[in-house]
Amino acid sequence: MAKSKVGANFIKNMILNKIKAGQMSDTVATRFPPEPNGYLHIGHSKAIWLSFTLAEEFKGTCNLRFDDTNPEKEDVEFENAIKEDVKWLGYKWDNLHYASDYYDNFYECAVELIKQGKAYVCELSAEDTRKYRGGLGKPGENSPFRDRTPEENLKLFEEMRDGKVDEGKAILRAKIDMSSPNMNMRDPAIYRIKKIPHHRVGNKWCIYPMYDFSHCISDALEGITNSLCTLEFEDHRPLYNWFLDQLQAQVKENHPQQTEFSKLHLSYYIMGKRYLRQLVEENYVSGWDDPRMPTLQGLRRRGVSPRAIRGLSEQVGVTKKESVIEMGTFESIIRDDLNQHAPRAMCVLEPLKVTITNWDEGKVEDLQAPAHPKKEEMGVRDLKFGKTIFLDRADFEEVPPEGYRRLIPGGEVRLRYAYIIKCDEVIKDSDGKVVELKCSYDPDTRSGTGTSDKKVNGVIHWVAENDCERCEVRIYDRMFKAAVPGKDHDGDFLKDLNPDSLSFHKEALVEGAASSAEPEQQFQFERHGYFAADRVDSKPGALVFNRVVTLKDGWANTK
Repeated sequence: MAKSKVGANFIKNMILNKIKAGQMSDTVATRFPPEPNGYLHIGHSKAIWLSFTLAEEFKGTCNLRFDDTNPEKEDVEFENAIKEDVKWLGYKWDNLHYASDYYDNFYECAVELIKQGKAYVCELSAEDTRKYRGGLGKPGENSPFRDRTPEENLKLFEEMRDGKVDEGKAILRAKIDMSSPNMNMRDPAIYRIKKIPHHRVGNKWCIYPMYDFSHCISDALEGITNSLCTLEFEDHRPLYNWFLDQLQAQVKENHPQQTEFSKLHLSYYIMGKRYLRQLVEENYVSGWDDPRMPTLQGLRRRGVSPRAIRGLSEQVGVTKKESVIEMGTFESIIRDDLNQHAPRAMCVLEPLKVTITNWDEGKVEDLQAPAHPKKEEMGVRDLKFGKTIFLDRADFEEVPPEGYRRLIPGGEVRLRYAYIIKCDEVIKDSDGKVVELKCSYDPDTRSGTGTSDKKVNGVIHWVAENDCERCEVRIYDRMFKAAVPGKDHDGDFLKDLNPDSLSFHKEALVEGAASSAEPEQQFQFERHGYFAADRVDSKPGALVFNRVVTLKDGWANTK
């Protein structure tokens, strides 16, 4: 399991106090219960980190449980992606469960509530149900079906189960308090009819439990001690407790404690599954794993490491206060992680040919550069220098702007890890475009020899014609240009899409040290940023690199 830690916080302190007071054992049982109706996003990573890490710290267990009670939207594709994501983050669940494992238990619990006179079949239309429900500050009214006898309700509920009632014509509701100030306690629905095959159990059921009903029972049946969820479920906690209090015999008197914490919100991202689904289905992105998406699959494909994602959760911590974390904070964590672990390489995005006129034809010189400037244990990388090299087109200007410190006609620059060269001649095509530079090199200026103290205009990177690989480089940026997408457009987040979130360099050249990059392998392309080989499209002989993050925060000056 990933080595991570949860700092001091109110949940950890609560557990420690309960253990000290003898109110619970010194082992903690948690769970991560996603619905398999989409891909996990960065917001889920905090819940995963908290549940798995607390269980590990208290020498307990953490289950992965799929909340598959809505057959209309769920799919095995999403299940498999979620399993892969949890493993990729570095966690190993103790038990794998599905809410559908407990369908018989849920049904028995519903029957028990009916027998106790605490649940009834309601045949109000959806519109009438809303009217009877009341509103904030306005009590609801009892359903005209609320006083049916247990015998009547059992018969009707059985008819629902047997498919004799059409969808939308009846629901099973808990009988609690229609005047409660907590709307969740106003006779909530606990079963509805869905005549849709379930991807695991097929057509066995045509009635499905609601989340509030199934979730607490699942927790209790699994022996969960601490049910951790985000703040929007705080008002649902009385209902969670009410169900377990009525069903003590059915859940063997297990009563987990639900505790809520704040979500992980990031600026310049939109998180809700329905919004992400819209981006995918309306082709604003290439899929759930598009590297601009906040999904874990997207972040992984972009080249973000699980270390950085866990590091974000550790830095944000666990509180009761909702807040939005600056995207720059996350990017800084990614940058710090890659700076520690990514080897260096040189890449020219828009190659410009350079011929070294005073270099012997066919001569190749072996040079070396550190794989990482601060980590000798990572070794060195071999470079080959020859008569023909390539610079980045942006590193040459015929008519340079003020302050330009790269190559110009008649000017000199140092080639990183190599020699000082001078631009002697500029070759253009018939359209006036620069297509080649004729340069001479100073043989007394080889890097690392200490034989020359010549000062030059700048230091630029390069690749040798006989030691490089053609590749495609994809420059990814933030998907949205607004910190809170849609805020200034009545919620229409699509109006804040960043038109410059993706650009391509299809003829880039990367030095030989990176030419055999494996999918997901990360590099710092010197002066350009951090990049990773695309895990889907990059192949030997057809490399594709994604920019993970820039070398510094380029958005800081645009706020």
